[in-house]
Amino acid sequence: MNQPPHSVVGHWSGPWDEEGLVEFAADLRRRLGSRSVTFGLIFLAPELAGRAVEVLELVRVHARVPVLAGCSSLGLVVGGREIENATGLVLALHALPGARAVAVPFSRASEATAVARSVLPDGFEPAGWLAFLEPFRTDSEDWIEGWQAAFPRQPVYGGLATGSGDEPVAQVYCDGRVLDTGGVALGVSGIRMLGAVAQGCTPVGETWTITRTDGNVIHRIGNRPAVAVLSETFESLDEETRQRSRGGLFAGLAVDEYVEEHERGDFLVRNLIGADSDSGALAVAASPRSGQTIRFQIRDAAAADEELRHVLGRLRDAVGRARVYGGCLSVCMGRGRTFFGESDHDAALVRQIVGPVEVGGFFGAGEFGPVGSRSWVHGYTASLVLFVGDESKPEEDL
Repeated sequence: MNQPPHSVVGHWSGPWDEEGLVEFAADLRRRLGSRSVTFGLIFLAPELAGRAVEVLELVRVHARVPVLAGCSSLGLVVGGREIENATGLVLALHALPGARAVAVPFSRASEATAVARSVLPDGFEPAGWLAFLEPFRTDSEDWIEGWQAAFPRQPVYGGLATGSGDEPVAQVYCDGRVLDTGGVALGVSGIRMLGAVAQGCTPVGETWTITRTDGNVIHRIGNRPAVAVLSETFESLDEETRQRSRGGLFAGLAVDEYVEEHERGDFLVRNLIGADSDSGALAVAASPRSGQTIRFQIRDAAAADEELRHVLGRLRDAVGRARVYGGCLSVCMGRGRTFFGESDHDAALVRQIVGPVEVGGFFGAGEFGPVGSRSWVHGYTASLVLFVGDESKPEEDL
């Protein structure tokens, strides 16, 4: 006899309808059978933002969710579908054997680690974090720097909420609370959290060593003016690759210098934000350092497709024969149909390569995910995390 799943995901596509939403939440919960929900993830389209408090309470009661986290978004992910310009909400319920979830809400990035110390139970060691932040008044870079310093061995996934209006307002959700600044970090223990981060780029040209920097400015690469190396890289490309790079070149900064040969996933991709032909300097949206390896990158639909296939294949291999219970996919607003020329690109590839995983998610204004030994804030990225069982246990339902 088939056992109920460990994760279920559903999309409510309508407007506010208390009776309908009650049945939607209760029906999703029934699909788990007798399993207890470990945590839920919820993503609301803007039209429901004004009713967010009521929606959260309804879901907590009728889906029987002890820990609930999520955010507002202009686009929703459910299974293998990406619903852009979305209506309604996506709700994911995860009943993970042996797992425990704790949510840490915070109003300011600078206060987050102090709040975590005050609310996390003694001995709680999460496998990783799912974080959702409000982007307009909250410094996500400051937050992740502090969070990684406090929890250096635990990867962070998730991303930044999106909203609509002339003065966009985004929301973050934690249990029954609606936060219009700050965020929530959800830690999960008792399982493994394995992920894939696709930054939408492919490396071009040679690998170089940065030899002089000042803040975010690269003065010399390989003891030559940085602009000269960039120009040489562009000129060395074949005509097809030049056409693909018409959106510009990006800086790929190696995050680990002890790797023998740097591959695509070893680089943190950042924008080139300025060039001075007189001094030969390049300004980068990062903090490069002397001695760091750099390789220029191009970003287009073909590169993004190739990279996502590559990292999902590596993720599938890392999972091996272990049981995948469910997952969460965060997709940049800069991807989707406009970028790829087709709907459902990222979500459909997850299903195609990793398998029929119950994945819920959202389109964000930025994404979190690890590159190398720590996590970063990304743009134009697809960030996937899977909730995975112990490989030493048998495949049957637990």
